[in-house]
Amino acid sequence: MTLKIHIHDGTPPYEQVRAQISEQARSGALPVGYRLPTVRGLAESLGLAANTVAKAYRALEADGVIETRGRNGTFVAAAGSAAVREAAAAAQTYAERVRRLGLGEDEALEAARNALRAAYGQ
Repeated sequence: MTLKIHIHDGTPPYEQVRAQISEQARSGALPVGYRLPTVRGLAESLGLAANTVAKAYRALEADGVIETRGRNGTFVAAAGSAAVREAAAAAQTYAERVRRLGLGEDEALEAARNALRAAYGQ
């Protein structure tokens, strides 16, 4: 894993760490299951405060890019799985809600299609 922090960039260092790890995980440069350095270890190698790296790791975990396995360490999570899980949860919530509202499947699908068209500018 190679990270470069540009102090004079204007982008906060934690965001640079987050973006670079996220991109490397997405591209496959960091494969699923790759064990990331400890917060302290990475902070030391980059010349950053441990809290800066910890903030980046928390953001990456919230995004589903990495997962912490307690004392076993922090690893690259399965690519895209967090987004798919979140979308499935949102779809389940939507399905339950439209059913309670009494909409039929066709009406619910049409409402979802319209919302997606609006969201994607179509």
